[in-house]
Amino acid sequence: MFAQRSKQWMLALSLSLGCLLNAGATEVAGVKLDDAVQVAGNELKLNGAGIRYKAIFKVYVAALYLKEKKNTVPDVLASQGPRRVAITMLRDLSNEDFGRGFMQGIQQNTDKSEKLKMTSQFLRFGELFASVPELKKGDTMIVDWVPNQGTIVMLNGKKMGEPYPDLAFYNAILRIWLGDSPVDKGLKKAMLAEQDERGGNNR
Repeated sequence: MFAQRSKQWMLALSLSLGCLLNAGATEVAGVKLDDAVQVAGNELKLNGAGIRYKAIFKVYVAALYLKEKKNTVPDVLASQGPRRVAITMLRDLSNEDFGRGFMQGIQQNTDKSEKLKMTSQFLRFGELFASVPELKKGDTMIVDWVPNQGTIVMLNGKKMGEPYPDLAFYNAILRIWLGDSPVDKGLKKAMLAEQDERGGNNR
């Protein structure tokens, strides 16, 4: 009798723990995203997340984390403290295609004067993609802004190169998705926690 009750208690405890663990995660296209993450000792909340489409193909899931939720681009770019963009690949992609998408997004959403000021950082950022032969389905790229350190890029938990010091550089990266000419308008809405024009939202 005791053994049976013990098993029932353990089963109930396991189910309860499972519910608690799942309660702190959001799922987008099969990718589980934490509702909160720690960056440089600060808790950041999931602001919004969505799918980057190219034609009809799902390319990756992108998630934006901030200290406080923001729904407009100016508020996101002016937000204080650390920030994070987490990208999880939904298909294999060559470094050339992935890097071209990033650099094109920067070119289309950054004015000439800013690009001139940060030429060396943009060149180094472009070289970063050349160092990775291919991005595989399931790979995760993290792009963090850490005050007093800069923009830190990690691929599957491994730091890639030295930080990029200017906040303007991080904002230029954010405008890939949030600028006036974003790479995907539906993804922009999702990262800002707005209704996705494809009929879904960031959840």
